[in-house]
Amino acid sequence: MSAERVSPAPERAVDVTPVNAVQETFQGYHHVTHVIPLPGAAPDGSRMRGKVREPRANLLWFDRRCFVSEEQLLGDLQRRVDGIPELIEAGDMRLQRFIEGRTLAARHRSGREVPGEVVDQILALFAQMLAISADTLRTPRVCVPEDRATDPNSSEFLERLITFAEERVYRENLEDFKSLFDALGIEADSFKKLRKNVLDLTERPFCLLHADLHRENLILDRENRLWTIDWELAMFGDPLYDLATHLYLMRYPEAQRNSLAERWSSLAEKIRPGSAKNWEADLPKIMDFKRAQSVFTDSIRATQILVSGTRFNWALLYREASKVHKALVGAEEPLGLSGVPTIRHVGKALVRWHRERDGRKREIPFS
Repeated sequence: MSAERVSPAPERAVDVTPVNAVQETFQGYHHVTHVIPLPGAAPDGSRMRGKVREPRANLLWFDRRCFVSEEQLLGDLQRRVDGIPELIEAGDMRLQRFIEGRTLAARHRSGREVPGEVVDQILALFAQMLAISADTLRTPRVCVPEDRATDPNSSEFLERLITFAEERVYRENLEDFKSLFDALGIEADSFKKLRKNVLDLTERPFCLLHADLHRENLILDRENRLWTIDWELAMFGDPLYDLATHLYLMRYPEAQRNSLAERWSSLAEKIRPGSAKNWEADLPKIMDFKRAQSVFTDSIRATQILVSGTRFNWALLYREASKVHKALVGAEEPLGLSGVPTIRHVGKALVRWHRERDGRKREIPFS
């Protein structure tokens, strides 16, 4: 759905699909998505197509998974949440319908204003998720009960996310990435400083969260109806976390961001009283957590994006170094960093990390 298109379609996808043709293949960061034709027609009369996703090999995942299956969750949400992919039985497979349309990112790039009618649909999506509590869904969860925050303890919910970032993203990868973290000024004490800056949240009743609502996961069809895809990271938790994640990832212009937050707070209180309690004080704290989280994920992802097999992709170096630098600037205060390295320094650190890993010298193309 998002990112770069790959052609031709790999034969393996044809082998696993119930129809002997793959029409399109999309390369995302976590998955390769194959689009296949299916019998019958979609509700709008168009040809029905489904999607088959294959996880990309040897990738690091940085987010918790809450539900045992995205398809089971989508089945549970049918007729409860508008604009989610229908499920299609194809032989012994259960596929998601491929949504025909364009991503919101393709229509309105990051940083640009989103049309009012689309914002209205995004708020309607939030309203439907706010109404869904853990005791109203049948889909099994994979996280053990003792690892779930107690509803409505919002501080405990955020603490679990910080702990996951500290243990599963930072510590588990420290052996491989310590030299890069050190060069960027990231250390174990950064998490102590983060906790000091972002915890002590007001309690709010938990609800269903998509947890990844950005422009690539929002599709507009030919009638400008909004569809929401990629529910893999869905979970139950503080409703303000979903708003903070959305605002952080969408990069709205400031005026539209503030307007949407105000509208969300009024809507949340109507749907479930207490859902927006003290939101003006707590939203910046959760946004700071998202900024801090991006430092760890973006720096590690940059090392993976920059190398394919044994070849270093020099053409992407400045882009990835800029992305990591931007994340460091945003997280300077919440992580308590003592200064932010320049883009040139970040680029050198990324090249040096690959040189150390490969045991080969690479010329650093920064003056």
